[in-house]
Amino acid sequence: MAQQGISFLEQVNRNFDKAAAFTNHDPALLEQIKVCNSVYHVTFPVKRDCGAIEVIHAWRAEHSQHKLPTKGGIRYAPDVNEDEVMALASLMTFKCAIVNVPFGGAKGGIRIERRNYSVNELERITRRYTFEMSRKNFIGPGIDVPAPDYGTSSREMAWIADTYQSLRHDDINAMACVTGKPIPFGGIRGRTEATGLGIFYGLREACSIVEDMRQLGLHPGLDGKRVAVQGLGNVGYYAAKFLTENGALLVAVGEHDGAIHNPEGMSLERIVQHRGETGSILGCPGSNTLPRNSDVLEYPCDILVPAALENVITEENQSRIQAKIIAEGANGPTTASAGDLLFQRGVMVIPDTFLNAGGVTVSYFEWLKDLSHVRFGRMEKRFEEHAFRRLLEAVEGATARKFTAEMLNVLAKGADENDLVYSGLEETMCSTYQEIRDRYRSLDGKADLRTAAFVNAINKVAICYNEMGIFP
Repeated sequence: MAQQGISFLEQVNRNFDKAAAFTNHDPALLEQIKVCNSVYHVTFPVKRDCGAIEVIHAWRAEHSQHKLPTKGGIRYAPDVNEDEVMALASLMTFKCAIVNVPFGGAKGGIRIERRNYSVNELERITRRYTFEMSRKNFIGPGIDVPAPDYGTSSREMAWIADTYQSLRHDDINAMACVTGKPIPFGGIRGRTEATGLGIFYGLREACSIVEDMRQLGLHPGLDGKRVAVQGLGNVGYYAAKFLTENGALLVAVGEHDGAIHNPEGMSLERIVQHRGETGSILGCPGSNTLPRNSDVLEYPCDILVPAALENVITEENQSRIQAKIIAEGANGPTTASAGDLLFQRGVMVIPDTFLNAGGVTVSYFEWLKDLSHVRFGRMEKRFEEHAFRRLLEAVEGATARKFTAEMLNVLAKGADENDLVYSGLEETMCSTYQEIRDRYRSLDGKADLRTAAFVNAINKVAICYNEMGIFP
């Protein structure tokens, strides 16, 4: 629940309504685009290892079927509720439309504190959830394709795929019922780091525009920019990793157990190693402790990456945020009212509906891989290497220059699956940012990047409904 009694779903709908005002679509069409089409709440018993029976509450929301399948993660958390699942499903619809991924939006959740359950118990819960979703036709390669989210991983996705395959044993595409799977189970290389890598690509593109950086009082590029990260999970870690590897300076990190900082910069790998050894980021050599966990949001920096929970940047604390750029790695970290105030202050907020879309983009690649039943790069890798070698041999013949064997291996390397995934994600994030920026400029200072991204998403979804002839 957001602050001041405004629910997460209401926050999403406020942002939608703000963007809808910049379109000319039929109000009935806008209402259809905004509303969540289907929500399934299921309860089922699970037998604990001690023999006790516990009733589990779980949800799956399919926000829009304007394109199929619908797509969205499954989270395991003690505060999962219907409002949250519907809000996240809504964001998935707009996220997919923004980055031109042909899915509708969905989201699922199971209300458990996963740390309180054994591996065997988690497996029983996951498999029963899959059975319940299959029974109501809420999962399938062409229907609804889940993925990992908060509290889940490739392990749970493998359990889902195995359960679905056993239920639909005659479906040759059964493995495409879920993404984020382990590589040997039909997963794809690059999926683990996809969201953090997408954040890096999006930020790099935004920071490359001289005019925009000048307005913020920053120099172009990432080199030397001070970065603060809230949440050092999968998303926050990989975002920080790629940013620091490309010249940024990590000056503050916040986690659930505390926050650390050093204005001169910190080693990400040292922080991760220290956490692995002690169970906490606090006390990491080369860092100092901040008084409050939330202080990382207000730390002096150029780029703030909130990569933890929703609604952490509010009307109350936004005035104390010193970052020039807020790069939303989490879903919905900024409330609608806070976003308005940040825009008035001249802070650039790069919205979650674009910036954390790396996960669903690479999930799309995995889904395509599972449907095609062939690994990316298998058909063309050797052909490319032979073609490159012939070209290099021609250069040698024309210039009398000889390449060493090591140089030939580097220059003639064909693209493997990881290369193609990275390339596809880079193209998606860079071209999409330019689409959003073009829309933002057309709004002539009347709205922020989030509104511009929502306008693009609404227009793309509206085209689908118009082509159906439902809203001519």
